[in-house]
Amino acid sequence: MEISIERTDCISCGLCVGACPEVYRFADDGLAEVYHQPEGEAQERSARAAAGGCPVSIIYVEE
Repeated sequence: MEISIERTDCISCGLCVGACPEVYRFADDGLAEVYHQPEGEAQERSARAAAGGCPVSIIYVEE
């Protein structure tokens, strides 16, 4: 699984960072970024949940 974010469309709501801080964080510019790909089932579930809950649908999960 690989996670990516279309950062230019990020609204910085924080849902992804709150749902899975092991994968997502806020960069210095205030936008969310993927800084670590998920490892293990628990992180994959959290990363997917964050992607599904993103209010602007800019988080992509590639299997």
